[in-house]
Amino acid sequence: MSKAHAPATLRNRDPILDVLKRVLPQAGLVLEVASGSGEHACYFAQALENLTWQPSAIDADSRASIRAWAKESGCENILSPLHLDVLDEPWPIDHAAAIICNNMIHISPWVVTMALMAGAGRTLKAGGVLYLYGPYKIAGAHTAPSNQAFDENLRGRDPAWGIRDLDDVIAAAAANSLTHMETLAMPANNQSVVFKRT
Repeated sequence: MSKAHAPATLRNRDPILDVLKRVLPQAGLVLEVASGSGEHACYFAQALENLTWQPSAIDADSRASIRAWAKESGCENILSPLHLDVLDEPWPIDHAAAIICNNMIHISPWVVTMALMAGAGRTLKAGGVLYLYGPYKIAGAHTAPSNQAFDENLRGRDPAWGIRDLDDVIAAAAANSLTHMETLAMPANNQSVVFKRT
């Protein structure tokens, strides 16, 4: 399979990278859950040379795309993508210094978010970082009319999908020893949400 391309990647990769440079550890393994096309993984790995990047995807086509992007990039700090379904236990990786997950929570059932938090709680050591990116409701309300329309579109495609309330995500994290550190408003009505393993 040739490289897949996600148009949003070019728009959001630099704002995300600015946050990652500040919140990720100086060294160690970063597990990216649901890496999609692999474009983010390669871009971040190139910019954060002291970190080892472990992309993952549930489907074979995405893993093939990740491998193609990684080969083209020539990055030596990006590992071969793992098959990772967050619902599986245990995960195919024992520990990580940080976990990032972009744009997954709203296009999956709530049980997937719960499994992500449980897996992060098992996989991160004390002080490890969980970084999430995507659209969220804040205090039960959408942050923009476009997000409300997007939410309705998602639920029309699958009633189990939808933009989550950030308070619910924070509570799910807290139940797995993940403390909410900060939320940052991002372009296109998205949020960066940072947790730390206690």
